[in-house]
Amino acid sequence: MNAALKELLDILDLEQIENDIFRGRSPQDRQQRVFGGQVAGQALVAAGRTVPVNRPVHSLHAYFIRPGDPLVPIVYTVDRTRDGRSFTTRRVTAIQHGKAIFALSASFQIAEEGPTHQAQMPDAPDPETLPTGLERLTPVFGPRFAEEFTRRRPFDVRHATPLTWEAAKDPSLITPESKVWLKVIGDLPDDPLLHVCLMTYASDMTLLDTVLLNHGLAWGDQRTMGASLDHAMWFHRPFRTDQWLLYAQDTPFAGGARGLAHGQVFTQSGELVVSVMQEGLVRVTDT
Repeated sequence: MNAALKELLDILDLEQIENDIFRGRSPQDRQQRVFGGQVAGQALVAAGRTVPVNRPVHSLHAYFIRPGDPLVPIVYTVDRTRDGRSFTTRRVTAIQHGKAIFALSASFQIAEEGPTHQAQMPDAPDPETLPTGLERLTPVFGPRFAEEFTRRRPFDVRHATPLTWEAAKDPSLITPESKVWLKVIGDLPDDPLLHVCLMTYASDMTLLDTVLLNHGLAWGDQRTMGASLDHAMWFHRPFRTDQWLLYAQDTPFAGGARGLAHGQVFTQSGELVVSVMQEGLVRVTDT
């Protein structure tokens, strides 16, 4: 287990300060704002801590309201909206400086049987045959930045499609689809809530990049800025984030300074385990 994963697990282990009130912190890396996946993952931890373990989460819907301050703890308040015979509903508000920065609704369900079907897993190279993140980023950004960037990531991320920076330099690489293999760098305990919270964190890492990839844009290109606006996830089956997962992403629409991205997460055996949708702010200025 690398140091970045240890820190992430510590960050997801929220402090309970009162009934249905939790406190979380951010990494001490002095970012300008809190990473959206972190807030979503922590909010889901807070919700899950108030639900019986025999009711796993099956969906979440969230809005990013204000940028999070990484220097200040985040307080999560949980509203026990409903405890039914089959479903449990929770609402979570993340608060900093007395104001809401994030709101999440999550639904949990006891295990039940029903009709079953799923989308087919897209073709993708085996993750072990793909370059590591360090190998892929070094030619683009240089060894120093690539090493620092990958060292701070708790996930081993391997791209089977172009990076945004590659497509920004070579228009022939522009595509509306992205395929990324990922797993945490280390072994994890058998805690279903932990695995879904880690996937919630990871789901925000590359999804909005798909919108940029379709237009030859890249974060940090001096003319593109953006932020997550809302996020939705559906958890179909149990899975493990310490085993390879294929995150297949596409973008059905962009307009009005917003971009919509869609993702599907598959195990190596082809099981669809998670579906994701996100809309984000994407503003482009002339330079």
